[in-house]
Amino acid sequence: MSAPTHPIRIDCLQYCNWSETIFRQMRQGGLDAVHVTIAYHENFRETVHNIEKWNRWFEQFPSLIFQGFSGQDVRRARETGRTAIFFGFQNPSPIEDDIGLVEIVHRLGARFMQLSYNNQSLLATGCYEADDAGITRMGRQVIKEMNRVGLVVDMSHSAERSTLEAMEISERPIAITHANPAFWHSALRNKSDVVLRALAESGGMLGFSAYPHHLKDNSNCTLESYCEMIARTAELMGTDHIGIGTDLCQDQPDHVVEWMRTGRWTREIDYGEGTRDNPGFPTMPAWFNDNRDFGNIESGLKSVGFDASDVAAIMGGNWLDFYDQSFGPQPSNSAHDQRRAAE
Repeated sequence: MSAPTHPIRIDCLQYCNWSETIFRQMRQGGLDAVHVTIAYHENFRETVHNIEKWNRWFEQFPSLIFQGFSGQDVRRARETGRTAIFFGFQNPSPIEDDIGLVEIVHRLGARFMQLSYNNQSLLATGCYEADDAGITRMGRQVIKEMNRVGLVVDMSHSAERSTLEAMEISERPIAITHANPAFWHSALRNKSDVVLRALAESGGMLGFSAYPHHLKDNSNCTLESYCEMIARTAELMGTDHIGIGTDLCQDQPDHVVEWMRTGRWTREIDYGEGTRDNPGFPTMPAWFNDNRDFGNIESGLKSVGFDASDVAAIMGGNWLDFYDQSFGPQPSNSAHDQRRAAE
């Protein structure tokens, strides 16, 4: 098997209607790793059921995909011509109100967990709430436990105060796996300069979304615009703390986006920003319809002036470094231990 000539490619967020077709497209697009959402509003047992589904796919398509647990699995995927699949939650509902489930879900393979989706959760405030109360009492304890076991704090859908407090509380770098800068497009989900600077200063990672509602010109966003957005963000954050998190929702029926927005918390339709006139999934930009188009992003980054080393970092190298540092138990020389030793 010949080695790939392109840099490591990691997409740090997808929620597709999974199939052999998509897994083969991952391989055609040279994806070495993909962080997949396995829970939106599911409780613990329902999440386990979703893991069972993935176990069947791993059994059915072992030449295409396997479950990833560490950064080393990304390297193994590249060496064997497969894609490593990493599990994540877009809501803390899988741990219910039980902090003990943090360690359990990590053992089952979860590596990312958002502290809130769009609404207030038991842990933090979502970006659609009018008032942001910050990290809750339970949230502070859960962050500590997530740090201990190696479950990454993800604040992609969280409100600003909650996001900043999560960075302050967490002793390990956090991630915003799929969002864009608000200075480029002012969606509720996109992040302020204050958040982006703090994220970089704390060692965290931002994954740029290709989901149209997060982009300037929405579905008509050009590749040049997308990559120019990345270039301008690199001026703010540096190139070491940015990567890709496309938020690809390929082949999902429109009723699934309703589930994403409403879950079980309302009997009404929750129209998210920019969706009232088009309540289903938006059309993806022409340059990114599926995983086979991942190389377009690489070409676009070169065209806006990134050199080869920066392109390699953004396409996957930065995420790989983050995976190496984040998915295992908390190092003994953590900031917490250093403070304890100084007391």
